[in-house]
Amino acid sequence: MKIKAARNSIETDSSGKENTAVNANTAAGEEKTFLGTEPIGRLLFKLAVPTVIAQLVNMLYNIVDRIYIGHIPGDGSAALTGVGVCMPLILIVSAFAAFVASGGAPRASISMGKGDYDSAEKILGGCVLMQVVISAVLTVVLLVFGRDLLLAFGASENTIDYAADYMSIYAIGTLFVQLTLGLNAFITAQGFAKYGMLTVLIGAAANIVLDPIFIFGFKMGVRGAALATVISQGISCIWVILFLRGGKTVLKLKRENIRFAPRIILPCIALGLATFIMQASESVISVCFNSSLLKYGGDIAVGAMTILTSVMQFAMLPLQGVAQGAQPILSYNFGAKNADRVKKTFFRLLTVSLCYSVALWAFVMLVPKTFAGIFSPNPELVNFTGDALRIYCGALFLFGIQIACQMTFVSIGNAGCSIIVAVLRKFVLLIPLIYIMPQLLADKTNAVYTAEPAADAIAVTCTAILFSIEFRKALKKLNADSAGGTQTAKTDLRV
Repeated sequence: MKIKAARNSIETDSSGKENTAVNANTAAGEEKTFLGTEPIGRLLFKLAVPTVIAQLVNMLYNIVDRIYIGHIPGDGSAALTGVGVCMPLILIVSAFAAFVASGGAPRASISMGKGDYDSAEKILGGCVLMQVVISAVLTVVLLVFGRDLLLAFGASENTIDYAADYMSIYAIGTLFVQLTLGLNAFITAQGFAKYGMLTVLIGAAANIVLDPIFIFGFKMGVRGAALATVISQGISCIWVILFLRGGKTVLKLKRENIRFAPRIILPCIALGLATFIMQASESVISVCFNSSLLKYGGDIAVGAMTILTSVMQFAMLPLQGVAQGAQPILSYNFGAKNADRVKKTFFRLLTVSLCYSVALWAFVMLVPKTFAGIFSPNPELVNFTGDALRIYCGALFLFGIQIACQMTFVSIGNAGCSIIVAVLRKFVLLIPLIYIMPQLLADKTNAVYTAEPAADAIAVTCTAILFSIEFRKALKKLNADSAGGTQTAKTDLRV
């Protein structure tokens, strides 16, 4: 009896261990595949909300940063202007980070959907190497040619010293910026949106604390602001690397994968070009708008444009957050050849994006001066900006279509169409229209603002036509591949 009881005990223990192992494996599998199984609406909400919060916090931090700099005793206005002159260069640094991230992260998600985690980790490692190389080149360029570049971007004798002081320190932290922004996309691409949000929150909190200490406590002025930014980005960078080396992540950053493999990296470069073009072109478009508005409308028109840009950047954050939240779902299921979930995710993204853009457009049309009044107490500027805002945002209700189609192109790895859409709106349409519209309309100043809705309307129409053709092809191919895979599986079973 004792022997039988002992045997039963051993069998029970063995069965328990086996069940525990099975449950653990099942949990691990579910953790890896939840992008392909959870309800799309709930999943999109879960991924989008942290992304939106992170973007809002990042923008608020930038505002607080400017407030600190603007209150530097004695020379706050000149210091703030000097740091403002640095923005085109900072945007270029961020654009290079987005270049790597927006090309690599969707490719990694697609590989995860295919179940090829080895390739996904190689993409991660290759992108790290790219970011290190790009950072080294940018750092040298900014340190050697920074002053000349700042003068070219509009620094004056009164502001160049502040701009150069800020940029000389900021340039040293280029590697931190590249790795933080670039690698954080790989965290979000796995569906870990909350951890991606923490990357931004940690950096923003550190910067808000360090800014007054270095600017006022150590009396470092704009140098202190730059140093606080570098240290904060360094802290965020450490957090990102530790996460990607830890136990929570699905894709691990491994030393042996940090190498250049053309077969893996070149498709990432091609896909990332679209985002790079969109972000890097903002500086060029800003110069085009400001030069034309200064010519036809003077300082008040340029001031209004500054408010218009700020309003649009802030108002578009939720829309961008939703689109970025949809990217891992689209990419993963595209890789998994789940055409139905890809289609449903796109239409859910399109619905949310359209509803938001239409609501925002209606609000702008009804109370434009409410937006303008947030940025200036000057009645003349508020009235002028209110009228300009109605013109500038005339086609805003269509923007939901543009961003949904554009993000889907990137998410499914369609590099060619992504680049076409990016180049079409910015370079083919918007920049020429900034100079063409004043020649066609009597009110030259408002004609410049009209370039934006005109470019939007044409671009959305072309994008929608191109997308309907290409997306239908992509879904058809997915269905064919999926059917072929099923048939192969049946054949294998018969054998």
